[in-house]
Amino acid sequence: MEFIQQNLLLVAVAVVSGTLLLVLSVRRPGGSRSLTTAQATILINRENAQLLDIREASEYVAGHPADAINIPVGSLDERAEELASFKDNPLILICQSGMRSSAACSKLAKLGFSRLHSLEGGVGAWAEAGLPLKKGSRK
Repeated sequence: MEFIQQNLLLVAVAVVSGTLLLVLSVRRPGGSRSLTTAQATILINRENAQLLDIREASEYVAGHPADAINIPVGSLDERAEELASFKDNPLILICQSGMRSSAACSKLAKLGFSRLHSLEGGVGAWAEAGLPLKKGSRK
């Protein structure tokens, strides 16, 4: 008890930093909808999840996961009907780093999509995990 009284500032810093560390480790950057590449692969294999690449066409052509549909984030409202068959199926949104896909999940949720996920780290994480990327547009 004497130690705590003599080092009150040190104890306070330790408690605050421990609390922040706990909060950050429990709350992932993309929220509850966020998936790692391993989790995304499992979802694709087990539940036939569809990949939706929301990057611009030029980014998509430079390299994208095979079988990913490309609808740029700015066109989601107008082209949502193209995704109507996936309203109740898992849909994994992918962007370059994972930031745009988190916001797009919220947009699609408002349009009635129920099983949305965002890939943590985006295409960069996909490539870093050694998963294949296809170049060029989808025919």
